[in-house]
Amino acid sequence: MSVVAQQTHVSIEDYLAAERAAESKSEYVDGEMFAMSGASIPHNVVASNLSAELNSQLKGRPCNSFTSDIKVWMPLTSTFAYPDASALCGPIETYDEQRDIITNPSFIAEILSESTASYDRGNKFKAYASLPSLQEYLLISQDEIEVERRLRKGDNTWELQTFSDPDDTIALASISCELRLGDLYDKVEFEAG
Repeated sequence: MSVVAQQTHVSIEDYLAAERAAESKSEYVDGEMFAMSGASIPHNVVASNLSAELNSQLKGRPCNSFTSDIKVWMPLTSTFAYPDASALCGPIETYDEQRDIITNPSFIAEILSESTASYDRGNKFKAYASLPSLQEYLLISQDEIEVERRLRKGDNTWELQTFSDPDDTIALASISCELRLGDLYDKVEFEAG
């Protein structure tokens, strides 16, 4: 999804009031709101496949996965964001009694687009990484079979791995799941190029 600046210097309270009343989504970064645009068919197919895989593997366990309708709050960077997918095992911690914002995901995934890839790899990752609970971050291409996985190590550094073979399987350590790239990209039609 691409992100467009909407207005500046908005309080958290005003953002949440507007966001909860709106029919469209906006992210919030340190006093600024950014409207989110729609996503492509490949983006939606990948997101649907990811959600199906996570839900199937987390069934019957004390774990939850969320789609892009649940926001994540990052207090150290004063950021509210809608990851394409997030998950955690254990109790869900929420921002407030509305229960539409989580504060303790251990896994987050973003599906890259041309307009957001740089932000998702840079400042958005830094915001997500400020959460002590976050252990794993996936960046999933919608234009080719390629997934970048960042895994937090014990010394608070991040290990980067890249996967690009449909037979590759990513062991999601943070939620004890496995994700095969062929399943993640099932039915995705890439543009000829």
